[in-house]
Amino acid sequence: MLASEVPAKGRSTVRSLLRLWPYVRPVRTRLITAAVVAVIASCTGLLFPLVLKWMVDGPVADGDEAGVWLGALLLLLLGVTEALLFGLRRWLVARPLASVEAAMRADLFRHLQRLPVAFHDRWASGQLLSRGTTDLMLLRMFLAFPLTFLLVNGATIVVGVIILLGQDFMLGLVLLAPVAPMVIVCAYYEGRYSAVARRAQDQVGDLTTVVEESVLGIRIIKGFGRHRSQARAFRELSHTLRGTELAKARILAAIYAVIMSLPEAAIGAALVLGTVRVADGGLSAGTLVAFLSTALALRWPVESIGFLLAMTQESATATERYFEVMDAEPEGGASTVGGTKAAVTPEDGAPAVGGTTASDGAAPSEAGGLRFHDVEFRYPDAPPDAPPVLSHVDLHIHPGETMALVGATGSGKTTLTALVPRLHEVSGGRITLDSEDITAMERERLRALVAVAFEEPTLFSATVGENVLMGAEDGAGEAELARALDVAQADFVHALPQGTDTQVGEQGLSLSGGQRQRLALARAVVGRPRFLVLDDPLSALDVHTEALVEAALRRVLADTTALVVAHRPSTVQLADRVALLSGGRVAAVGTHQELLRENAEYAWLMSGAETTETTDAAAEEAAR
Repeated sequence: MLASEVPAKGRSTVRSLLRLWPYVRPVRTRLITAAVVAVIASCTGLLFPLVLKWMVDGPVADGDEAGVWLGALLLLLLGVTEALLFGLRRWLVARPLASVEAAMRADLFRHLQRLPVAFHDRWASGQLLSRGTTDLMLLRMFLAFPLTFLLVNGATIVVGVIILLGQDFMLGLVLLAPVAPMVIVCAYYEGRYSAVARRAQDQVGDLTTVVEESVLGIRIIKGFGRHRSQARAFRELSHTLRGTELAKARILAAIYAVIMSLPEAAIGAALVLGTVRVADGGLSAGTLVAFLSTALALRWPVESIGFLLAMTQESATATERYFEVMDAEPEGGASTVGGTKAAVTPEDGAPAVGGTTASDGAAPSEAGGLRFHDVEFRYPDAPPDAPPVLSHVDLHIHPGETMALVGATGSGKTTLTALVPRLHEVSGGRITLDSEDITAMERERLRALVAVAFEEPTLFSATVGENVLMGAEDGAGEAELARALDVAQADFVHALPQGTDTQVGEQGLSLSGGQRQRLALARAVVGRPRFLVLDDPLSALDVHTEALVEAALRRVLADTTALVVAHRPSTVQLADRVALLSGGRVAAVGTHQELLRENAEYAWLMSGAETTETTDAAAEEAAR
């Protein structure tokens, strides 16, 4: 999901920020204490003008040198007290706010792991990354500074105005004259700044996505000489972000122009009026000094309003972006079909609809194994009138049986395999493991029963052993690792610098495609799963390595129930039976030889695969 795809919606800044309360509540005592300390510190600064008034009207006017020194000592003590109180405030908020940020980041990461694959298909990784880094940093800064100082500066302004009116009511009214225009300006620009701030934060996510994709795809970029086009795309996004940031700056400039110029004009008017009254004897010099000193002390609280409100708006936007992810529905305990829970019935089979699906020849009493009951699937974001990817799929893989799934590109093979571990939820029908509906299982239990290996193997920035043992239960050791590597014919790991303790690097790109695929296969078989789902797991292997892997894999398949997506005849021959998937439907089920004799589409698919395989073998033999 890119910035342009994020829905715009009205919201309240306060309502958005209130969603942070569950995270703030555990540290509320320290934050409230810090705010009280900051208010006391800020109000301490307002005592300076009163001390100055006493010095000017008293010791200075009377020539009392000792009184002057006493006043200077009082000012020094007030300054030290103010500094210590602000230091205490900083100490009070530092640790709890770091804890709040860490807790929010941990919750976000944990939630991302629980979100369905469909969510990750829609969202760009850079958008998610920016929410877990930049946005959370903004929220920590908001809790540390704007949240406190909106309260502190507000209290300071109220106390200061009371002091001003108490010193001279008329001059106080002069200084209060800009309040109404400033409130109107802030209200006018609030919505505009919020929209621009949201756009800027989304564009940062888009930019992060481009950087991440460029780093991960550096081999493609260099291989095709596309570094200039990538740099151009990055430059265009950067230019767009620059324009958005400049728009933010223009709005802030307008706010600052009003917030700074109007109070300065009011102070100037009060200075002129006060000077005239001192000259007429209607006001003491000390009172004028104290009044102007108080007014100048209020400059920072007033002028900071624009800055604090801008940070508050950005924080509200960051909160929205964070909870856009947190509000996404995680994988639950049961799927829904058409808005209701998928039915879990005791019947073993589901009849084909309209008789259009091929029968797999299984006896109704054979209840175990992996079974697809009239399964239908369409992607959640597909148009309502789009045809389903899978339609009326009935298939039974008996306990201990291996079934190969064959079909042309785009026939739905990979989608069907993804339904077994519930990476996607069925749109209709049901899938059972040993007669138990998978939607009635906890996902953790389901995925402990079913192991998967995908055509595109993904490895993590960890050791070889850690990557493989990810597929086993906790406590698995060297024996299980050695067995899995042997099945996958991954003896190459022993030649790596640190053997199975070698770090494979990000995405495993330090290894070849075939090596990555063998490690992914080892990860799938290391836990001795009851059900095994393999999506063309040998596609990146040469024919000789493939033969060795297949020979070892036969021993594993003898003890499990397996569904294997296959394109090569050699892989198909690992299976007891074959299912032909065509246009999202099961067109035929039988043995390899039966389908070669009886199904023209299957014979055509296998003849093309045999030709390719023979050509590859001949080319490799010639190279030797």
